[in-house]
Amino acid sequence: MADKNIVIDHLKFSYEGLFNATELHALIAEFFYSRGWDWHQKMNEELITPEGKQIKIVFEPWKNISDYYKIKTKIKLNLTDLKDVEIEHEKETLKLNQGLIRMTFDAYVFNDRKDVWAKKPFYWFLTVIFDKYFFKSNYDKSEHWVKHDIDELLYKIKSFLNTYKYMYQT
Repeated sequence: MADKNIVIDHLKFSYEGLFNATELHALIAEFFYSRGWDWHQKMNEELITPEGKQIKIVFEPWKNISDYYKIKTKIKLNLTDLKDVEIEHEKETLKLNQGLIRMTFDAYVFNDRKDVWAKKPFYWFLTVIFDKYFFKSNYDKSEHWVKHDIDELLYKIKSFLNTYKYMYQT
């Protein structure tokens, strides 16, 4: 079985105010697509309540960076009390959303992604020794890669949401 190493564990981010939920979703999808990640939505649920919409989305992007290493992230996006609002800005009417965004980021590095070296105990022992002493720099590069991508995505999301905060505040 491939070893799963946690790199980022429950990094949380929240925002309350105006935003465009469709553009936020597109921003996340475009980010991973432009960097060559494969991804799918594990969950996409919407519940309509009197307070507003409750939307839960779970993204699980992954990238095979070598024959041995795989990096994977899990992004949980919870939109609560989401309401559609119309804002007039520079004599134009814009349809935006208002509500609370809560995001949780997790990131992992998988060793032996094809599960070749874990079939026999001696091979597994060899992988532990080689990973720990000989190929540590390869693991460190994989870890740095996934940390950098998550940091950059979080920066883009914060910039995107701050644009709405300062541009369309009423």
